[in-house]
Amino acid sequence: MTVETKFPFDKEYINQFSEERNEPKWMKSLRVNALELAETLEMPKPDKTKIGKWNFSKFKHEFTSGDAVSSIKDLPAEMQAYFDGENITENLLIQRNHSVAYATLNEELKAKGVIFTDIFTALNEYSELVEKYYMKDAVAVDQNRLTALHAALMNGGIFVYIPKNVQVEEPLQAIFWQEDHETALFNHVLVVAEEGSSLTYVENYISQNAEQETVANIITEVFAHDNAQVAYGAVDNFAAGTTTYVNRRGVAERDAKLDWALGQMNDGNTVSENITYLLGDNATSEAKAVSVGRGKQTQNFTSSIRQYGKQTDAYILQRGVMKGSATTIFNAIGKIEHGGSKSNSEQESRVLMLSENARGDANPILLIDEDDVTAGHAASVGRVDPLQMYYLMSRGLKQEEAERLVIHGFLAPVVSQIPIESVRKQLTQVIERKVN
Repeated sequence: MTVETKFPFDKEYINQFSEERNEPKWMKSLRVNALELAETLEMPKPDKTKIGKWNFSKFKHEFTSGDAVSSIKDLPAEMQAYFDGENITENLLIQRNHSVAYATLNEELKAKGVIFTDIFTALNEYSELVEKYYMKDAVAVDQNRLTALHAALMNGGIFVYIPKNVQVEEPLQAIFWQEDHETALFNHVLVVAEEGSSLTYVENYISQNAEQETVANIITEVFAHDNAQVAYGAVDNFAAGTTTYVNRRGVAERDAKLDWALGQMNDGNTVSENITYLLGDNATSEAKAVSVGRGKQTQNFTSSIRQYGKQTDAYILQRGVMKGSATTIFNAIGKIEHGGSKSNSEQESRVLMLSENARGDANPILLIDEDDVTAGHAASVGRVDPLQMYYLMSRGLKQEEAERLVIHGFLAPVVSQIPIESVRKQLTQVIERKVN
């Protein structure tokens, strides 16, 4: 049974918002239809997590610009930590609130047809290409109320397109800086890697609204065509005032490889889905995620790889550290569909709890509809090993220092997968701050 919900936005508002961005007709129509759906669709139902009272509907939506900068050195000090001195990638886009504050792309890549731009520029300059992929084969508009609301109110994001056989050697990096403490972020990231191409893409989400309440509704769609290779890294770091819904989905075709390395460091309540569809034969995917929960926040993370092609290979690795009264659910779902013979599905989820009131659940799930396959899983939930602590403290370390070393070692298998050194360092710093 669906429950009707009225949002403080109507068709007139959506039309005006779209017209002000000079969007193509198909996008305006998609927005209006999505708003109608959002009023009747059900909310997502994450396993063992009740989100009915979470704030997903009360927020400010106005398009909020941010000041542009001519150099990275003009950014505030807290932003400098995302860059490694002079070793700044040539391929960088910073979205400040909902507008582009800084953007650069290697001229050689431009000449090869690589597109790395904000979503509104892409809608104007590459409309047909965006329309081909936008909320069709990866994330559907009518998946649930939050996906429909996202489609109606999308107000930021990135479009990445890599032409056939183009190899992008240097990473593409995007930073989404929500400087305004009240405006919601409905961010859409669309990545398309054509046949035989390759790239590494990394993004960071940042906010500081510890007191003011708002919403982040994020959707990512990644398409890796035949023999393409995509490495996707992300560090989500929304402050305690932000209720976050993240829906990241990928499609991998024949001989394609799509890997995820996700640092889920939000301080507010969070629901996150990361689902990959291995449609082609010999497609592979690794989904690695790390999280630190603290305070009274509730988090629900689902990683799923669904294998349709023959001889596909899937690996899920999740690790989380919980402290305070934080509650976190880790779901790992490996599904080999009928016809996916000679495929392999492996998963490992581990949760470390630092306090008596913290709670972590690790749920390994294997769904196998084919006989000629291999699969396995491992899961554990526990507290810091007293023998490890005793050993470290016997070497002269204080208890707090020993605990920090254990935590960093516990999370290292995922942290080490982030493909940009400066981002790895920033993730390490965020972990340090949260565990202290």
